[in-house]
Amino acid sequence: CPSAGQAAQGPARHPGIPSPSQIAIPVTMTQAIVVESAAALARQAEGQGAAMHAFCTQLYPMLRSITGQGVRDTLAAIGQHIPLTVTEVPTGTRIFDWEVPAEWQVRGAWIKGPDGKKIVDIAEHNLHLVNYSAPFRGTLSLEDLRPHLFSLPDRPDWIPYRTQYFKRDWGFCLTDRQLQSLQPGNYEVCVDTDLVQGSLTFGECVLPGESAEEVLVSTHVCHPSLANDNLSGISTATWLAKTLAALPKRRYTYRFVFIPATIGAIAWLSQRQDVTKHVAHGVVISGVGDAGDYHYKRSRRGDAEIDRIMALVLAESRERHHLLPFMPYGYDERQFCSPGFNLPMGCFSRSTYGSYPQYHTSADNLDFIRPEHLERSLGLLLAAFGIVERNLSFNNLSPFGEPQLGRRGLYSLIGGHNEGQKLQLALLWVLNQSDGSKSLLDIAEMAGLPFDLVHQAAEALLNNQLLEVVVR
Repeated sequence: CPSAGQAAQGPARHPGIPSPSQIAIPVTMTQAIVVESAAALARQAEGQGAAMHAFCTQLYPMLRSITGQGVRDTLAAIGQHIPLTVTEVPTGTRIFDWEVPAEWQVRGAWIKGPDGKKIVDIAEHNLHLVNYSAPFRGTLSLEDLRPHLFSLPDRPDWIPYRTQYFKRDWGFCLTDRQLQSLQPGNYEVCVDTDLVQGSLTFGECVLPGESAEEVLVSTHVCHPSLANDNLSGISTATWLAKTLAALPKRRYTYRFVFIPATIGAIAWLSQRQDVTKHVAHGVVISGVGDAGDYHYKRSRRGDAEIDRIMALVLAESRERHHLLPFMPYGYDERQFCSPGFNLPMGCFSRSTYGSYPQYHTSADNLDFIRPEHLERSLGLLLAAFGIVERNLSFNNLSPFGEPQLGRRGLYSLIGGHNEGQKLQLALLWVLNQSDGSKSLLDIAEMAGLPFDLVHQAAEALLNNQLLEVVVR
């Protein structure tokens, strides 16, 4: 893969060809969709990294879980940036083979040592309490307390993240240095929590488009005080929705879902089965704020249009990246790609699930993610959705031999200019393959040319009445 940090150079434009942003492509007799190059859409990410990181900073202290007030507070913060509808699914609701659990409420949790001083307190770090701990109050010997304590001996200064959603017990996480320093004696333990009849909460932002077909974007909102996993995904999805919402028109309808991991995805699928029939493309966003290589895990289908688009965008980006086959392990792509739905959804990340030492520890903090990495991730996703929006098929209106391009200002009479030659080649590829059966993505892949260059050629031909859009 090309080295990280290299920027792809946009193709030179033939002087007789209008800018893509100036051309409206007729979709029906009465409607038009305004298109913008993928590169131009991606450039809207520039300068957004600092604000995205600041949003992560705002969300970092919130105590999130698969249910509870922390999720609601997070969704309320997201709703300050984009239009968001919040859905509550009551405790006990059957969601396929699962059931919505009791809602977790937390007021405080701490351990006092034999000297009466607090040695662990959730008020100091959200990871100190095992997520979904049941209520407990009592005094224990160190021997009896130890089975409830979790640390990382190989990372003695980091606090681990542990959960026990479906086991009624309690526990605390602390650094291994803290654990090793505990002295024999009696310890007072307070886990001031409740598991009550409540609900599981998720948020949706729907941006209507010209088509009822949807692009589904999902990110999980259940982890407390973990920056890369997944405040980075929440921030990137929010800014992605904000950018697309500002477009004058959209070809597709975009649906952003902010959900608790696993059970939240299952709950959403259960509640929105009618929506899934309209999903044409989709991506799960997670772990996009660190400095690792980019990764894209393909959908279960393996060759969905979004799989091909993400592969093309990453190749053209010149970023170090890896394309992974689907496997039923990782984030919520495994729910969206379960055989009953088999949605065309892959997973976009930098470092992958569980692959970096900071994963699910206190070291996954706000210093671990960087504004420039968030901004670059946003730009790549915008580039991908720029292709999603503009991947049309055409019919050649002059299919008997090549039309005379020179008199239309579309074919340079002077050779030797490399970018001009590439554009001429793109014009010929589009004309030759536009029989209604090939999309611009098909042509770009076949020709080995950048998608924006192929689309630029199609726009020029369309503007000169040599192509018509195939409406499907």
